[in-house]
Amino acid sequence: MSKFSNVNKLTAGGVLVSLGIVFGDIGTSPLYTLKAIFKTAKEVSETTHAAGNYINPDLVLGALSCIIWTLTLQTTIKYVLITLRADNKGEGGIFSLYSLVRKRAKWLVIPAIIGGAALLADGIITPSITVTSAIEGLKVKFPHVQVLPIVLAIVTVLFIIQQFGTNLVGKFFGPIMFVWFATLGVAGLAQVIHDPSIFKALNPYYAVHLLVTNPGALAILGGVFLCTTGAEALYSDLGHCGKDNIRVSWTFVKLMLIFNYLGQGVWVLKNPTYDPHVVNPFFELVPESLVVYMVALATTAAVIASQAMISGSFTLISEAVRLNLWPKVRINYPSIQKGQLYVPSINWILFVGCIIVVSVFKTSDNMEGAYGLAINLTFLMTTILVTVFMLRKKFPKYLIVLFVLIYGVIEMAFLVGNMSKFVHGGWVTLLISSVLLSVMWTWYSSRKIKNRFVKYVEIEDYFEIIKELSVDESVPKYSSQLVYLTSANFKTEIESKIIYSIIQKEPKRADVYWLVHVDVMDEPYTMDYKVEFLIPGKLIRIDFKLGFRIEQRVNLLYRKVIEELVKNNEVDITSQYTSLNKHKIAGDFRFVLLEKHLSKFTNLSFYERSIMDYYFILKRFALSEVSSFGLDSSYVEVEKVPLIFVSPDDIELNRLPV
Repeated sequence: MSKFSNVNKLTAGGVLVSLGIVFGDIGTSPLYTLKAIFKTAKEVSETTHAAGNYINPDLVLGALSCIIWTLTLQTTIKYVLITLRADNKGEGGIFSLYSLVRKRAKWLVIPAIIGGAALLADGIITPSITVTSAIEGLKVKFPHVQVLPIVLAIVTVLFIIQQFGTNLVGKFFGPIMFVWFATLGVAGLAQVIHDPSIFKALNPYYAVHLLVTNPGALAILGGVFLCTTGAEALYSDLGHCGKDNIRVSWTFVKLMLIFNYLGQGVWVLKNPTYDPHVVNPFFELVPESLVVYMVALATTAAVIASQAMISGSFTLISEAVRLNLWPKVRINYPSIQKGQLYVPSINWILFVGCIIVVSVFKTSDNMEGAYGLAINLTFLMTTILVTVFMLRKKFPKYLIVLFVLIYGVIEMAFLVGNMSKFVHGGWVTLLISSVLLSVMWTWYSSRKIKNRFVKYVEIEDYFEIIKELSVDESVPKYSSQLVYLTSANFKTEIESKIIYSIIQKEPKRADVYWLVHVDVMDEPYTMDYKVEFLIPGKLIRIDFKLGFRIEQRVNLLYRKVIEELVKNNEVDITSQYTSLNKHKIAGDFRFVLLEKHLSKFTNLSFYERSIMDYYFILKRFALSEVSSFGLDSSYVEVEKVPLIFVSPDDIELNRLPV
């Protein structure tokens, strides 16, 4: 069980916290969803030269019905009721889900990294569109205000403060978001009471009627999809709040969202000639005297939504690093609060991405085209992984088939609708997703290629040599305690390169040889180890079993194990030098890391050579093995070894007579 399992308890505080952490993205969707739908409908009407005003009860009721049933089918049923069941010791998110099912089939890494890359791309678009949509509300009262500089300033401050942690600010997120959702509901109801007939939108008939009769139905679906883009973030934050708290708070959130959408619908029906390119019905729900306050609250909610996406991106990358799906990067922990990570490289990548998106697209209208397409891919990939999870848990076959059919059809329909945005900005997020995907696939594939060329030997065959080398005083002592990191999964095996390093490259005499192996577990917070005495007092192996969310601080973990072994009188690390031994001084430790490089003589296919070339480029920007394992560089020797030893057996030479 997770050491943070207490968050799974249903409490009033937990419900309030989930409002602040989980629903920021989906909670700011009313800022732009209906605006995007009616803008699309207007463009379709102009293209088809339809007679009469394009805004009519069928369009409004149909759009609202699509939103309500998308929130019901996609967010409530798929994510809140079904996907939250796929918790990994209390943790959620696409990589946590992948960890649960990855042993079922190797190909499952493909939907996992596609979904992860698309979710990261969404982390660039979300802050851009939410903050811009909020600030644009100022134009209601101040038509000539310059939105762009304000947005750029807010986004800049948002990313700068990440390095200091958001523990203190985070405590206020829940109450602020409660006020935000309550305001959404009240503002919507204030309009609804003037036209209760808007509740007809609860009937799915109007959604079906719109999709069947409107010539721009698929394009409109692309706008409808914006109402549920935060559903994946909801699952990713499972570990922060617990499923019960999320489910209870979602009941309130969904009700407030629906009231607001219905209120916007009433306003649109009363003002059918308005221009959605100029006017946002969201800000028309409040009197003009209160617009500035609404903009301030909307901006705060947008910042909170952005904060949740940024924090989620940090968590996603930290998991990807542990699962060997991303280059090793520096990860900081600015506070002791659970989930408080700061990944500098990702923070500044997201920041530059946001600045570019805001500067290029300038308005939220233009950004809508770039939004939704990438996250749609994440939804599809989650559906695939949840299906495998349901098979693993032996759900009834008819339920699994029903799940695949319903969500396969819904999400493919949304994908087709979102593809209409491709030329209007959707290509931007797909391009970003593709770049991120290439990094993940390269890092994963290169590991598979490297592992194929790692040669293992039976370690028992070298026991006698190691024992003799350890006491051979004709060989200069290399270190009292000599530590190698090994990738061998079994205690009976060892990489031939490690044996080569100890015995041949430069014979290394040591009092004790240590082999340290780190195994990343499918659970998030496992911290176990076991010790094998291969040659008592001479060759010892330590296996660490660490969860995919645990920082691999091998140096500290190793020292902790040594302390326990010494305390239990299982090992003696006292220096064997005569002058130091009589004073009971501990011997020195030295780690040896073997760094692989690609020989120009290596025989690889064009594809594998390309993957490895890309891998070594990425490796230049990644943390060194020394830093990524938390080792003290002053105690580490790095030895370069070729990825593949080229054998001379394949070379044919003719010796000429003298």
